[in-house]
Amino acid sequence: MTLTFEPLDDRPGLAVIDQIERQRYRIHTPTPIALREAAADVFQYPVGDAVRIRTRAIELPTVVMVYVRDDDGAIAAEVAQFESETLPADDYVLDPLTQIKPYMRVEDAEVEVTVDSDRTRIEFDAPTDLLIGARSQHDRPAATVTTTEQPADVMAAVETFGSALKAHDPERSYPTLRGHPPALEIGDTLDIPADIDSPDTGVTLELPPDLASIFVAAPLSYYLGASLVPASEPRLTTDTGFTYSLDTARGFESEVGRTLKRLFFLDCVTRTEGFHQIDLHERAAIEPYVDLDFQSLYQQPLAEQVATYLQVPYDVIEDHIPKWRLTTHIDPVPANAEQLPYVVDDLAIVRTHQQQRLNQASVPAEAEAEFTRDDVITRAASSDAGTATAETDYVEPQAHDSLEQAWIGDSIPIGASKLTKAAFEHRLDRDTNAEDITIRVVQNDARMDEERQLVDEVYGTRDDLPFDVTVHDNLTTAELRTVLTTDAEFFHYIGHTEHDGFVCSDGKLDVTTVDSVGIDTFLLNACNSYNQGLGLVEKGAIAGIVTLNEVLNDGAVRIGEAVARLLNCGFPLRAALTIARKKSVLGGQYIVVGDGGVTVAQTENGTPNLLDVSATTAGYNVEMKAYSMDNKGLGAIVFPFFEECEEYFLAPGSVGSFNISSSELSEFLQMQQVPVKADGDLYWSDSMELEDIS
Repeated sequence: MTLTFEPLDDRPGLAVIDQIERQRYRIHTPTPIALREAAADVFQYPVGDAVRIRTRAIELPTVVMVYVRDDDGAIAAEVAQFESETLPADDYVLDPLTQIKPYMRVEDAEVEVTVDSDRTRIEFDAPTDLLIGARSQHDRPAATVTTTEQPADVMAAVETFGSALKAHDPERSYPTLRGHPPALEIGDTLDIPADIDSPDTGVTLELPPDLASIFVAAPLSYYLGASLVPASEPRLTTDTGFTYSLDTARGFESEVGRTLKRLFFLDCVTRTEGFHQIDLHERAAIEPYVDLDFQSLYQQPLAEQVATYLQVPYDVIEDHIPKWRLTTHIDPVPANAEQLPYVVDDLAIVRTHQQQRLNQASVPAEAEAEFTRDDVITRAASSDAGTATAETDYVEPQAHDSLEQAWIGDSIPIGASKLTKAAFEHRLDRDTNAEDITIRVVQNDARMDEERQLVDEVYGTRDDLPFDVTVHDNLTTAELRTVLTTDAEFFHYIGHTEHDGFVCSDGKLDVTTVDSVGIDTFLLNACNSYNQGLGLVEKGAIAGIVTLNEVLNDGAVRIGEAVARLLNCGFPLRAALTIARKKSVLGGQYIVVGDGGVTVAQTENGTPNLLDVSATTAGYNVEMKAYSMDNKGLGAIVFPFFEECEEYFLAPGSVGSFNISSSELSEFLQMQQVPVKADGDLYWSDSMELEDIS
């Protein structure tokens, strides 16, 4: 089982633990409880396991919106921060919006829900049996499709992706209702398992029979459950006779991306007429400017919805579409088709053009002078360490309008993550673990003690999560081999690497000589660590941060501290680096290898966010930028807990700008550990002074 319930050690209550995603959520009770097994099939919603407890109240240690539903699923109450609701005795299902999705059922009980400044409390009129069910967010391919290298066969394989959709109405814009597409393998014949049931949604994509066109259209095909047929001109058609050209003046790739964004966004708005009838900011923003009857649209077949959506001018809705999490740039060769399901699972925008080829990873001009300082310390092991490899080529994908960029291909990317099939497979095969989050810090150069001291103060500071942090100094090759082959969630290396190994006290350890590694994620904060990082991923790791060139010690310290703090706050690896890069002029030398969507520690409030704060005459202006995680992806909703906020926002991206008082800002910053951008620098909510903000 990947989902477990365990009693708390330090106070009455229980923890709900997702052993695959390393997520846990604490539920407190006023008195000790006994956990009893319970059937999960009494819930209307997908639940993996359930327990029964008897209590008069429960307390959730975070501020969360709580829906209370009746037996028919209708909303009886919704309770936000600084609100309280009392409901008469009846049967209810409580639906708190926490990072692990729990449902709580009571029968014939009076319920009072109160959400205050820092916690959520649910009380009953008497001790009552409370059924608690939950489901894991872990998702994996249900089948494997084999395809040849021929475009017609690849097209047939990609057409199966829509079989993973768990809904064919606008509700599929919720990330939990989009299952993982089937895996792809390149073989000698096309082989589609008989149990794959591709939907008939009435939508067809006509595409030129070439790999580039198929790769680019794969996310759109998946989201629509569309049929794919070869054609000379790309277009979308429906069984009602509607046609929409995908070959416009903007170009095929841009048009496909815009089409996916438009359809997805309008589904997010239309679904407010469905299961979660919430006040969505984006609906209020566009409704006066579009001639759409959302209530009627929600009931229409998917093909008719698509035809209606595509008649809405893109520029009317463009500013309100959530910031896309990921753009993946891909070399359109047959072998790379095997990574498509993982990219599509993220609903990434896929592009194949506009990659600049280079023969080296250059150092920014503004950073050159830093290397000539008399007091400079670099993290190079020797003066002739060179660049990432002796003979290779680089690619610099053209940045697209997404929070993060990634690359699939043989070249080394600059400014983008390097995706590999092995990393995705390791993520899917991740072992279950209900124990502490294990972090190993290795410092192999005493001159770099500053970073070691800083990260030692950061890791494991979360009261709500159990950590096991161990620091190692000046390891031998044998000792480092032991650390790398021992299970751990995160490995933070401070020292030197060369292309052919980690520099140790008695020589070099080349990770390619290790049979397999036990670490999940890593930061190799050393010069030229790309080769060794890629080796770690090939040997069993999921993802890590590496460098392409030499880095200066002081800049590496700043990036190392920022990454540690961001990971501790629950940011995924790739998002953490995207933010941390700005801490050094050499930040561009750092990239992620592997599946950068993985997290080390869970976020405190369900969605990692960055605050941009500036002082005003009456207080402060706060802009919040939300980031996606794999278990809370594109299409999730966010409710910022500011007093003036009365609406939900779509994530990721900007989720509103709020004018608040200094006291409210101080209170908000104490609720969670978050990065705060102010006056062009990055601060941390638990250590910043408001009077320093101008």
